[in-house]
Amino acid sequence: MSDRTTADHPGRIAGLLAAHPWVAGATPAPDGGVLVVPHPDAVAAVPEPGPLLREHLEQWAEVYEFVYETGEGRHADDLDLSGWRASDTGAPLPEAHMRDWVDRTVDLVLAQRPARLLELGCGTGLLAHRLHPRLAGYAGTDVAQVAVDRLTAARLPRTAFVRAAAHETAAPHVRDAMDTAFGPGARPDCVLFNSVTQCFPDLAYLTAVVHGALSVVEDGGTVIIGDIRHSGLLLDHFTRVERARDPEADDTAVAARAAAAAAADEELSFAPAAVAAALAEQPRPVRMSVHARTMAEDTELTRYRYDIVLRVGPHPAGPAAPAVRRAPWDARRAVGTGEELRAALDAALEGTPVVVHGIPNALLCDAPGAVTPYALRRALHGTDAAVLLDSADPRMLAVAAPAHCAPAAAEHAPAPAGPAAHEPFPLFVRRRLPELLRDHLRRVAPDTEPPVITVTDGTEGGPA
Repeated sequence: MSDRTTADHPGRIAGLLAAHPWVAGATPAPDGGVLVVPHPDAVAAVPEPGPLLREHLEQWAEVYEFVYETGEGRHADDLDLSGWRASDTGAPLPEAHMRDWVDRTVDLVLAQRPARLLELGCGTGLLAHRLHPRLAGYAGTDVAQVAVDRLTAARLPRTAFVRAAAHETAAPHVRDAMDTAFGPGARPDCVLFNSVTQCFPDLAYLTAVVHGALSVVEDGGTVIIGDIRHSGLLLDHFTRVERARDPEADDTAVAARAAAAAAADEELSFAPAAVAAALAEQPRPVRMSVHARTMAEDTELTRYRYDIVLRVGPHPAGPAAPAVRRAPWDARRAVGTGEELRAALDAALEGTPVVVHGIPNALLCDAPGAVTPYALRRALHGTDAAVLLDSADPRMLAVAAPAHCAPAAAEHAPAPAGPAAHEPFPLFVRRRLPELLRDHLRRVAPDTEPPVITVTDGTEGGPA
């Protein structure tokens, strides 16, 4: 008979697990396993990330250290596309498309007329190289030391780079970088974090980063959250991926695979409503606008991602700001050539300021009057207008004219439908905490066979 025991002492094993500082409680399960509830401090985002959340962040830092060190997509110092691959094929995204992606982000940033910019998660400098000549100062942070070292070595004028996570806007070394780039004590008038939220663990951490960015930006400035994966389109994304991988599969099989892939996705995605909820918890007035990605090529970066611009402080026009008219898109207009689309838009935008909403996105739905984001951008070229994502329905677009009235599209939109977010952190905790606890048992009770450990949220014994 083995001297290693499990079911003989379920209460003793649960007690040993409950003593671990990352566990709030542990109880024997009917099947002989143990149910554990994570300690709130272990999974907290504030005031400092808890140890399990830190592990999640460090995992992504290690990924990017490896990706940037390998440099498989490095075309030039200012065009390092390492890590930018299509989800369906794994092949690098086309260079021309990525240049378009960069240009559209640069356009969005410069439209806010920043002078001093703090970028959280600057990566290899795709934006830094293009923005710094247009700014009085640029400070960048990233979790990958190799990226920070390369950008520092480039000696770009009026810049400073430092290793820091996105939540560390108040850290002394980040303040030192801003002093170097902006001048002593100067605050950024724009905080940017672009294509980094997918690495965040959950909405609590997203909220902490948003609050940190808002706390450091000066009044009248902007916070730009760019290249966000939309949770309302997550299932669409994985359906497209699974169909591309197996074109002959029947629809039921593809739907099942897509649902499983979406549920197991290890990256954060969220709807604009998640950011709106975060704004409700901070003191300064903030106006939010939701922008479509308008690249020419039809890829996942165009279809399923979007940008948010937060304008901090009271409306520049004060209480006298003119009311913004909302007008539905006239789907009866036949949109064919670019000239016909421009004529339809000119008619719709009469009597500005106006937000024209409910424009079907031709990349995502087949409906009368459907238009691609790129076609809208081209048709609006030379006008003071912005191409927006309808904040209530990610399959719909909107246009605001003039561009500065874009927040009105979100302020007066109907309540959104669909999931507010897909959060990967609970999946990480369910996998990682049992691993840690089995190691703990082997140390404190080497003669005990570790049982099946299931993480729950403490309600009715169900999974977290």
